[in-house]
Amino acid sequence: MQIRAIKTEADYDAALARVEAIFDSEPGTDEFDELEVWVTLIGVYEDRHHPVPPPTPIEAIEFMMDQRGLKQKDLIPILGSKSKVSEVLSGNRQLTLSMIRALNEKLGIPAETLLRKPANFLPTQMDSTVDVRSAIP
Repeated sequence: MQIRAIKTEADYDAALARVEAIFDSEPGTDEFDELEVWVTLIGVYEDRHHPVPPPTPIEAIEFMMDQRGLKQKDLIPILGSKSKVSEVLSGNRQLTLSMIRALNEKLGIPAETLLRKPANFLPTQMDSTVDVRSAIP
């Protein structure tokens, strides 16, 4: 297959199929070099056309728990109490600065991820009594 820019979904699908076909190629071979080029091109296309939004703080915490095999009880020393852990993970409690610092230090979750505001902070319906400027962080 000739290597070329990925401009359409059809190009993208063809590139994915080619990567699948040569995925097990050995380093140092022409196919392996081709694989590396395709992976780079696919990555650029996906970044532009299929961006993955950054995780919410809760998603980041749950991901790290899953990666490390942690249970909710394992977060008690980090977040302070069983009820705080439960409230944070259910979205009923905001993270405090001390919680953010502890999660960053002990679990390695980037502070900028933990500081993110939920995407739905703006009202769903515009109302003349709502001052949108007050909702902007």
